[in-house]
Amino acid sequence: MSLITIQNQLLKVSISTVGAELQSIRDANGVERLWQGDPAFWVSRAPILFPVAGGFRDDAYELDGKRYPMPKHGFVRKLEWRVEKSDAESVAFVIDDKHEGFPFEYALRAIYTLEGDALHVDYAAENLGSIPFYFSVGAHEAYATPEGIDQYTLVFDQPETLRANPLTGNLITHDTIPLTENTPVLPLTYDYFAVDALVLLSVKSRGVTLRSHLHPREIHVAFPEHDVLMLWTKPGAGYLCIEPWCNAPDFVDADPRIDHKPGFIHLAPGEEIIRRHTITVR
Repeated sequence: MSLITIQNQLLKVSISTVGAELQSIRDANGVERLWQGDPAFWVSRAPILFPVAGGFRDDAYELDGKRYPMPKHGFVRKLEWRVEKSDAESVAFVIDDKHEGFPFEYALRAIYTLEGDALHVDYAAENLGSIPFYFSVGAHEAYATPEGIDQYTLVFDQPETLRANPLTGNLITHDTIPLTENTPVLPLTYDYFAVDALVLLSVKSRGVTLRSHLHPREIHVAFPEHDVLMLWTKPGAGYLCIEPWCNAPDFVDADPRIDHKPGFIHLAPGEEIIRRHTITVR
């Protein structure tokens, strides 16, 4: 494992070659804004989820009549990625490792680029083979909330009537739990995460701000190309994961065919597609 660091006058960011995973985001005052891992709660910081975010029913999917096994959150987050190119303010990682559940010719790139107080995160998938395939991708950054999440509020870019789909293991039910009614503000409480994550399937906003009650520092996450928003922490932990996903976890009664699953991207031979989210540190 190696650490690659990029920086400008406002941000200093470090990324590991294992998983191409963000390890640190420090602001101009040297304050760490990313969760730093703690085995008592969660050792990771920001894994990349590919070719699925969340879990499939029975940990498998079907494509063209074939069944493929796939673990929750995919397989690339614990593998060594190659540094393809880098400079002072940008770095690109690439991986093309095979997996029994994704036996396709592909390249996946994670590209981190600084622009002022913003970090652009691009996930670029390319089909290098002769047959099409389906995939999805999701982010899983954990932002530091050392005072506890109950000292923070999540503010959406526009008013929302939020309904969360409960998780049963790795799968979601068709029931919904009301959270807010026509307001951009979601006060945070550990009670939301007593079971697992909040799964939000119908968010209109394409950005949220994590705002503290105790200090002026805040983080805005923009996700213009992601339709699912996941929020997650563990009770008592000093972080909140704000996770833009292209797909949702499977429903408990999901069809195994991947071409029937909402949010999955169909990539034809020779085609490349990019999904970006942007982290702005204020």
